[in-house]
Amino acid sequence: MIPAIIFVVFPFAMIYAALSDMFTMTIANRVSLLLIVTFVAIAPFIGLTWMQVAMHLAAFAVVLTATFGLFAAGVMGGGDAKLMASTALWLGLGPALMNYLLFATIAGGVLTLVLMMFRKSALATYAGEVRVLRRIIDEKDIPYGIALAFGGLASFHLSPAMIWALAQA
Repeated sequence: MIPAIIFVVFPFAMIYAALSDMFTMTIANRVSLLLIVTFVAIAPFIGLTWMQVAMHLAAFAVVLTATFGLFAAGVMGGGDAKLMASTALWLGLGPALMNYLLFATIAGGVLTLVLMMFRKSALATYAGEVRVLRRIIDEKDIPYGIALAFGGLASFHLSPAMIWALAQA
C-alpha cells in the first residue's frame, strides 16, 4: 500500500501542478498540502529515522524561507514557492534536492526563453485564436510550476521514498 502511495501521489501532484500553472497561472494550496501530509504520513513506514525526518523538514524550512523571500520581493509566485518547499520535503537535504534545484533552474530558463521567443514571434498572432495559447501569449508571467514539476519528476528517483518503494517492488 505504501509503495503505491509513493508511486502515485508525488508524480500526479507534480503533473497536476504543472498543468494547473499552465492553464490558470495558479498552483492550488491543496497540491502542496497533499505533498506535505502524505510525506509526514509515510515517513515512519519507509524506514526514515527521526534524524532523517528532521533533515527533510530542514530542507522544507530552508527552501520555504528562501522562496518566501523571493515571493516577498515579487520575483516568484506564492504557489511556486509552496510547491518548491513541499517538493524539497520529499527530497531532503542532499543530492536529490541539489538535482531538483539544478533541473528546475535549467527547465525554468529554457521555458522562459521559449515563451519569450514565442510571444514575440509571428506564430503568436495565429496561435492567439486558441484560447489556452492566447492566455499564455497575453500573460507576462512565466508558469514556472511547469519547470518545478519537471525538476521534481526528474529527481524523484533519488528521493528516499522512491528508493524505498522501488526496493519493495
